[in-house]
Amino acid sequence: MTDKKSGAHWSFWIIGILALIWNVLGMGNFLSQLDPETVSSMPESHRALIENRPLWGTIAFGLAVFGGALGCLLLLLRQRLAVPVLLLSFIGVIVQLIPSLIVMGSGVRFSTFEIILAFLMPVVVALFLIWYARLKLA
Repeated sequence: MTDKKSGAHWSFWIIGILALIWNVLGMGNFLSQLDPETVSSMPESHRALIENRPLWGTIAFGLAVFGGALGCLLLLLRQRLAVPVLLLSFIGVIVQLIPSLIVMGSGVRFSTFEIILAFLMPVVVALFLIWYARLKLA
């Protein structure tokens, strides 16, 4: 079933809105990590990732989540600019993972859930969004 005005299937709106929510939650996570008091209350594994991340990793994290939110908004507005913005977001995801992988190799223990949520999900979601935007906006 498609929306008569936009010609988009209802699933387009569900995927676009869920992806936007994912990235807005990422923005909230990013902003909370700027507060030292909030960081000090986090589990050791989370603190290790944040405290050992260089400035360029923090900038990449910001690019990933703010770019992802903007890309999702552009997707929902059916703008082709969504594809390059989501691609920049994906680059941010990959770059911000580099210091995280170094911390992982330093002996800090991460649960399977933390590895999936913090490392795999952002990559999978970012790649999916690029593919989906290219498919829907081509």
